[in-house]
Amino acid sequence: MPVRVQDKPEAFCVSSAFGEWSRLLRSLVAIAALIAGLVHPAQAHSLDEIDAMLKSGEKYFQTIDKPAPDFTLRTADGHVVRLADLRGKVVVLHFIYISCQDVCPLHAEKIADIQTMVNSTPMKGQVTFVTVTTDPSRDTPDVLRSYGPTHGLDPVNWLFLTTNPDQPEDATRKLAEAFGHTFTKTEDGIQAHGIVTHVIDKEGRWQANFHGLNFAPVNLVTFVNALTNNVERLHHEQGTGWWATIKGMF
Repeated sequence: MPVRVQDKPEAFCVSSAFGEWSRLLRSLVAIAALIAGLVHPAQAHSLDEIDAMLKSGEKYFQTIDKPAPDFTLRTADGHVVRLADLRGKVVVLHFIYISCQDVCPLHAEKIADIQTMVNSTPMKGQVTFVTVTTDPSRDTPDVLRSYGPTHGLDPVNWLFLTTNPDQPEDATRKLAEAFGHTFTKTEDGIQAHGIVTHVIDKEGRWQANFHGLNFAPVNLVTFVNALTNNVERLHHEQGTGWWATIKGMF
């Protein structure tokens, strides 16, 4: 299957039971690091400081800092979800298609690891995980409903979105392009694509990408933690908001 990725996914040659245990152990170690205070994003003066910290040790991290592409999609149960509906929550978004049998399941399970870490902290109610299918013609509602439980995703703060009936079949692939990468569909239904996890802040601003499958989940959780604590970029603080107004009075 011709899949273009930014890094090579790990090979898994162990039993599923051992894989589940390893995933749980990695999550617990990362959570312990957060609780022990090894990372303190809320204490940073700006999101730029978080960026600098991550760039020094996470080669798959990319700063974006621009408005996120808008979307209006729907769940398997037909509920319409707009990007504006997710305001007030940090959004962790990625694209997959279900007939992809190699990197897409690994990506979903990586997101599940991150969700487990987030949901074990007070951030649980402040973060929404969004998966978007790029193959809406084959990823039917029944298929969408079964995907999350299969890959360990918790519906408490996870959405799997597809196109609305009045949208073209390639609408979500066009959305992926708007987020900077492609899902190129061939005649046999295979899609060549990259692996990117996007992070959107509470105001709908696209703040960062984590590329491929080899980034450290704790680094994404660190970045999300900063966003849940409303840490802003310096140029945002200086230009707008209540703090800029107060400073302007003196």
